[in-house]
Amino acid sequence: MENQTGNLNTAQPYVHSAFKAALHGKCPKCRTGNMFAANPLRFFGQKMNEHCPHCNFQFEIEPGYFYVAMFVSYAMNVAIMVTFAMATYLLTHSWDPWVYLAATLVPAFLFWPFTFQYSRIILLFWLTPGVHFEPERARPDYHQAGPN
Repeated sequence: MENQTGNLNTAQPYVHSAFKAALHGKCPKCRTGNMFAANPLRFFGQKMNEHCPHCNFQFEIEPGYFYVAMFVSYAMNVAIMVTFAMATYLLTHSWDPWVYLAATLVPAFLFWPFTFQYSRIILLFWLTPGVHFEPERARPDYHQAGPN
């Protein structure tokens, strides 16, 4: 199909912003393929794809790469626990340590699918210097053989 200038019409694919792609768990290189095989906030069965299904980017850049995500997850859990501890104090004014233990550990356990996935997403999108968005990878006809 040709456009009015006589050139072939090359429709550009819709590309998510970095924030929206991270929010939906998309590949940081193409922002098209899913990083996780299952629903992003599924409580059990958290499985990350080894490669992007669209551009074949290898998510685990080197062996043990995602150990660093534990530090991000730790920071997220501290934020969750402090938030719920403060909310508990403001709502109950209790000094009972068991109330705070329950008020911090239960939300940390309930939010673990969120912290597991988003710690990896944050690591790949914003904390890894060599991983940047490459617009040519977002094209529907982009296929690269083998891991990169």
